Amino acid sequence: MSLDITSRLPETGTSIFTVMSRMALEHGAINLSQGFPDFPVSTTLIDLINENMLAGHNQYAPMPGVPGLRKVIAEVVGKTYNRITNPETEITITAGGTEALFSTIAALVAAKDEVILFDPSYDSYAPAIRLNGGTPVQINLNPPDFSINWDRVKSKITSKTKMIMINTPHNPSGAVLTENDLKTLEAIALKHGLIVLSDEVYERIIFDNLTHESVLKYPDLASQSVAVFSFGKTFHATGWKTGYTVAPEYLTREIRKAHQFITFSVNTPVQMALATYMRNSENFLHLGEFYQQKRDYFLQQIRGSSFEPLPCHGSYFQLLSYRHITDKSEADMAEWMTREHKLASIPVSAFYKDKSDNRLLRFCFAKNEDTLQKAAAILRKF
Repeated sequence: MSLDITSRLPETGTSIFTVMSRMALEHGAINLSQGFPDFPVSTTLIDLINENMLAGHNQYAPMPGVPGLRKVIAEVVGKTYNRITNPETEITITAGGTEALFSTIAALVAAKDEVILFDPSYDSYAPAIRLNGGTPVQINLNPPDFSINWDRVKSKITSKTKMIMINTPHNPSGAVLTENDLKTLEAIALKHGLIVLSDEVYERIIFDNLTHESVLKYPDLASQSVAVFSFGKTFHATGWKTGYTVAPEYLTREIRKAHQFITFSVNTPVQMALATYMRNSENFLHLGEFYQQKRDYFLQQIRGSSFEPLPCHGSYFQLLSYRHITDKSEADMAEWMTREHKLASIPVSAFYKDKSDNRLLRFCFAKNEDTLQKAAAILRKF
């Protein structure tokens, strides 16, 4: 006998990342689907974690995060975005960017509140809103540059609109928002009294001499915003699930109320190690150059293929169009490539509520050159 339950996420199945990674494993395929590096984490950072474990830092950390880590984050935010941040009241260490997003939504979105977000969007956004009683209002970005139609955004704002979610650099497209975008967003948020939830986990991974436009750079916008960051993305350690939020005190106070009952606190020795490691800015300032080399290498390796690269200015994902190859749907193409050609990717349609299909696949280039070379050899067959 089974209980009669009503699913709160009736349309949600297994994550596309899990599906494609499982397929890659089953078929012995190169996995450029899920966004994780296949090269090692800094041995210095690993040694620091070990030292802190041996020093006895193995029990619960303070709920908001280790004070030393929050202090160094405040210093980095000040140098990077010229924003004075109080580490005691405006920074919270979370179990990765996903928990930061979820805790923020759980704390600030009430039943029937509307939250504007932009598709293609990371697959946790809409479920987090629905689980907390809110209503996702999904607006498609403009292909092929994945820009925001701000007039459309204005037309979607109602008396129920509570929050706008943005993501820059953008997953899955690699697009980045501009200064004009942030100023337009600021005007909209101030006019309508909206909270802005800004997913900036790829803040350091930006290319082509562009500058990351954070909500923290704009004082009026920052006063109504929550910025989310990820150490996992910055330091190639996605499995550590450690991130943080930066937000004004009145928003942070509410986020912590949710955070303490969702996670309470985050891995103590990792936090202690990061507090030391981040004091040396050389450990993160050149990340954009590092990944641009990987992007450029990947693009160089696929020359001659009928797969067409779209512009990628940030993150570690490259979209490739196969419009000149086949009429297969993105889902079918991704599965066929994995099964028959041993190369796994992500169909971009999985990031859309309306399943928009533009014959695009997302490939992660946060890989060793050997991995990228093997993947590119497969793509050049087309």
